[in-house]
Amino acid sequence: MATGRNHRPATRSRGIPEATVARLPLYLRALTALSERSVPTVSSEELAAAAGVNSAKLRKDFSYLGSYGTRGVGYDVEYLVYQISRELGLTQDWPVVIVGIGNLGAALANYGGFASRGFRVAALIDADPAMAGKPVAGIPVQHTDELEKIIKDNGVSIGVIATPAGAAQQVSERLIAAGVTSILNFAPTVLSVPEGVDVRKVDLSIELQILAFHEQRKAGEETAASGADVTPPPLRGGPAANRKGPDGDVPAVMPA
Repeated sequence: MATGRNHRPATRSRGIPEATVARLPLYLRALTALSERSVPTVSSEELAAAAGVNSAKLRKDFSYLGSYGTRGVGYDVEYLVYQISRELGLTQDWPVVIVGIGNLGAALANYGGFASRGFRVAALIDADPAMAGKPVAGIPVQHTDELEKIIKDNGVSIGVIATPAGAAQQVSERLIAAGVTSILNFAPTVLSVPEGVDVRKVDLSIELQILAFHEQRKAGEETAASGADVTPPPLRGGPAANRKGPDGDVPAVMPA
């Protein structure tokens, strides 16, 4: 579900397109599952189906890695796991700080998948003095006053923001000033960051709204197929024609 703008050029080292970079974790997840089952090789069609992409796109993506497989045999699973892990930078340890240890931040701290994927939670940081010293997932929470020192001492380049929206921008600025160059943002707001800083945004409410759109469309198609009345109900809060918006009356049907 991770989304957001990338603030670096459209391609990475070795000319790998961003769209391909975004799919590499999907391939790695599928390959890791195959590796755990001791599957030695996999065809492009099988791997593409497991990753949820088409096989032509997968073969094109792998060509950027210099991996073309063997006709009639497929791809070596273990080699691809290593190759993609290396390309994603997962063959080294990445210290991560999580800022904002509320319910979401605590859940992230307890997530066991970080360590197995090359990420180490170096510190948990929160602005609430009452949280200082409390262990979460076996790690004592530290106050935000220590943020810069923590980042420097641990060589952190990746920060996770799980704060309320109103605090996220200031937190991001402090992270960046301290040396963080990549941010995973769970706060429901858009961050403004300088060139050279990567931001990935995770917004569960947006994903649910997109699913709601598709559900509404499917319901409308089913209703239309049945010949029933498909007139949309009025907006909540009374007749749409009488509602006021920030720019005046809201028309019954908004222009596209």
